[in-house]
Amino acid sequence: MRGMNSLVTRAMSTVAAQLGNPHGVLGKVVAPMLNRANRFAIDAAVEAAEVGAGQAAADIGFGGGVGLSILLREVGDAGTVHGVEISPDMSARARARFTRDIGTGRLRIVEGGLTELPLASASLDAVITVNTVYFVDDLDRAGAELARVLRPGGRVVVGIGDPAAMARMPFTAHGFRLWPVDDVSDALERAGLAVEHRRIDRQPIPAHLLIGRRVRED
Repeated sequence: MRGMNSLVTRAMSTVAAQLGNPHGVLGKVVAPMLNRANRFAIDAAVEAAEVGAGQAAADIGFGGGVGLSILLREVGDAGTVHGVEISPDMSARARARFTRDIGTGRLRIVEGGLTELPLASASLDAVITVNTVYFVDDLDRAGAELARVLRPGGRVVVGIGDPAAMARMPFTAHGFRLWPVDDVSDALERAGLAVEHRRIDRQPIPAHLLIGRRVRED
């Protein structure tokens, strides 16, 4: 029994590590899984961000890349999309997949994380980040970075699974930090953003969207 428990622990640890930083052979399997599992939340996040044609938008922690496709569609030919990803393998995958958009300058792929965004201050109209804060230790720093890159009037949407439902998943005990929704919202507010909370009732894991808005400056 002890050996079986050890195998299960190792398997769940591997799953958790791949979800946080997809890489290697397993990462090639995880990428399309992330696209399918996160698609509903990404669609909702893009809608909540009110991305418009000609704007500058970003997907932080884009994983399998489906969010990049959606944002490219929304900003149109005159807009730009920035993809920020901590996994070098996922960045390489995106560069291979979106060669044309990168070549025209519509898409820029950079490596980085939520607590240190490689983006200029006040450079973006819309930012989405879905299922990424589980791997952040410092919410205040992440909130400050998200607020920093927004232009006046811009929006950032943080999407997370319901913490209680996520806690029932066996892999989340290995490397996930299931922040309470209020903690994430408070961090965005401390960064100077006005925050709206929307809940998406979807089984088995409902989702929460925290929409932070940079109040326009006079």
